[in-house]
Amino acid sequence: MLIDGGYPADRDLVLGSIRELGLEPAEAKAMLISHGHVDHTGSAAYFSRTFGTPILCSPEELAHVQGKVKHQVTLVQVLVRAWRPRVFRWMLHVIKAKALQAEPATQAAAWTVETLKVLPGKPEAILLPGHTPGNVALLLPAAQAIAVGDTFVSGHPISTRSGPQMLHKMYHSDPAAALVSAQSLALANSLATVRSPGAVLAKVILPGHGPALHMPLADALSALQT
Repeated sequence: MLIDGGYPADRDLVLGSIRELGLEPAEAKAMLISHGHVDHTGSAAYFSRTFGTPILCSPEELAHVQGKVKHQVTLVQVLVRAWRPRVFRWMLHVIKAKALQAEPATQAAAWTVETLKVLPGKPEAILLPGHTPGNVALLLPAAQAIAVGDTFVSGHPISTRSGPQMLHKMYHSDPAAALVSAQSLALANSLATVRSPGAVLAKVILPGHGPALHMPLADALSALQT
């Protein structure tokens, strides 16, 4: 099972990563999309067309993933900040990564709880609107891991910081809601502890940008930089 697929130009990296694990791309049961930004959906159409891989996302994000609507940072938002070296370098990378030629995943479908339960790891989707309207985190309970997408990250090319942090506000469709959603993961973590004392919702955090975080989710959220 895959979660997100990078920019279009990242395809060979995605394929190589799968094969380094001794797996074959055609064996993927599904590609789950945390949200519809092109740096997460860039390989989706290819996997769908080439291997018949089901591309699945939240119902709230389906139109975005299919390319029918856009919730993306605008050219104007980037250009007014392009005088900053980090933003300019990031902009060049986006162009080289073929973001402007990205193919929407028109065959994508909305998942259901039942659909997710039969996939490897039995992922659970947590709806966290703000970054985009249908943005989610994907919890893998048995692995005690959570893929948070861009709900929060551990680094980004335009950021000078490392560790748990919110993306720059220009990347969010609703920055205030994005922060509330990220902080709401602490409540989900607390509820898990109430249901099962001593339980840890996740101790490996897989962000959409920056390295994996090997720490309890509660600690990451306590250290979240806004």
